Amino acid sequence: MTHYHIQKKRRAAFVEEWRNYQKTVIALADVDMAETARGTRVGVYVSEDGDRPTRTMDALAHEIDPGVTSTIHRHSWDAMVLVVAGRGWTEIDGQRIDWGPGDSLHLPAWSWHRSGNDGAETARYLSFSSEPMLATMGMSVLEDQGHTPFANLPGRPAFSSEIDGADPYSRRMRRLAREQRKRRSGRLHTNWDELELLPTPRGTRTTFLLDRAIGYEASGITMAMFEIGPGRGQSMHRHPGEAWLYVLEGEGHSYMGEEPEGGKNHPWRKGDLIVVDHFLWHQHFNDSPDGTAKVVRIHMFDSLLETMRVLMDPKVLFEEPPDHIRDAQAGNPHDIDWPAVERPTWP
Repeated sequence: MTHYHIQKKRRAAFVEEWRNYQKTVIALADVDMAETARGTRVGVYVSEDGDRPTRTMDALAHEIDPGVTSTIHRHSWDAMVLVVAGRGWTEIDGQRIDWGPGDSLHLPAWSWHRSGNDGAETARYLSFSSEPMLATMGMSVLEDQGHTPFANLPGRPAFSSEIDGADPYSRRMRRLAREQRKRRSGRLHTNWDELELLPTPRGTRTTFLLDRAIGYEASGITMAMFEIGPGRGQSMHRHPGEAWLYVLEGEGHSYMGEEPEGGKNHPWRKGDLIVVDHFLWHQHFNDSPDGTAKVVRIHMFDSLLETMRVLMDPKVLFEEPPDHIRDAQAGNPHDIDWPAVERPTWP
């Protein structure tokens, strides 16, 4: 069989396999929580470890019971954490951060971290990590050190400092040293009480939770929250790459289709994960006539999507209707009587 035929067969089999994995909405009820060796319970929304493989980001749920402290571990990928219930703490490279519902954290690559619950109720949080992307390159490494005190653990991998010189090797050493210093000095925590949601032309009000725009230094994952007014919808758009949307509050439905019309509507409710597949037109609606809906959106933006934009130029990789259609779909967000931004509840 020729090189041509082998590659053609391989590509067809690969695409067919991944189409079979595709999900649109993963219901909270379908996320089975299992006891783990870390002392916590973990459930899978999207991950090969839960038989729902993905290529760039995963999405897991975690529970910590009162009085429990997890083992300490580190890994070669970074992760973002969104707390949805209870209060607890996470120690990142020896720095303790106390958190509550709605708070978010960044766990940098190779940082030692553990979490604990000193309260009276079970704490629950979600994690979104870049592990699948590193796994495609054979660079996913995980190290668990049980309950070893942080002071007895090795630091993050060392790197060489800058050296003088105009040759390519010297330039590379300076570039990578600067990058590592920047990556290791980023923000780690966003407190819910400090959030400010602002109206956008797409009919919602939004805020960043974790993003380079507010001081984080992640591998490319970005996390933002948008709120949809009662009976309203977000304007339609499409883009490449995987996107997860976790329903923090409310219920509604999402339109998804290869064209702006003729697709399907998919219902969702609090605790579900909406999966927006590659380059589908999509639009999210709040079905409640009274309350708002809050949705947390996770993209692999700064690395994967920006790289795709460069490689695919001049093809347009973010598309929305002309302004007059967008505005008609979105309505005027300033007409909505937005409620006070209160911490989420569970269930």
